[in-house]
Amino acid sequence: MKDPLNIVVTGVGGQGNIMVSEILAKASAAEGFIVTVGESYGLAQRGGAVSSHIRLSREFQYGPVIPAGHADIIVGFEPLEAARAATALGHTEVKVIVNPRPVYPVGVLMGKHAYPDPDDLITDLKEMSAEVLTIESTALAAQAGDPVVQNIVMVGALAGSGFLPVPPETFISVINSVVPEKALEINERAFQLGFSAARGIKGLTTLDTL
Repeated sequence: MKDPLNIVVTGVGGQGNIMVSEILAKASAAEGFIVTVGESYGLAQRGGAVSSHIRLSREFQYGPVIPAGHADIIVGFEPLEAARAATALGHTEVKVIVNPRPVYPVGVLMGKHAYPDPDDLITDLKEMSAEVLTIESTALAAQAGDPVVQNIVMVGALAGSGFLPVPPETFISVINSVVPEKALEINERAFQLGFSAARGIKGLTTLDTL
């Protein structure tokens, strides 16, 4: 594994970015990694961009900010923010997991700004990256029972991608520790759907249960 392994989780306020960074950090720490987390969420309450930097190492405690051009994995909850992260922090070997469904900013909804074509954003991501997994996490979350859990679908997709050396069982254990008991079943379904989707895209064996 590259050391440090630098992960960016990016989206907009309300998509559950902070919970995912907590899950990734705790799951990685449970596997013996030294973990540093840096977060930017000043506009989260207004639907602004939200990003988390998670840095994993076996030997050192790195600073919380990933330098430009040093992100190894980008998990994008929506395509424009994923493209922005790849442009600012990615490099030719970066691997991306992205939900292609846009979340339109207020300016776009009011007709003041234009939003790029989502298909063009995915094309740009593929040109900038070594590998892109497009995960319909919003639709899969609705299949699980609630579109809100698209963030957990993306955690499942990351676990299924093989990009991160953390087994799915560790993720599930952490999810069980941070999610309220009444929401455990739907979150576990969301994780499984994301896991299976990523495994399917990569041509790997999917599991009915974990």
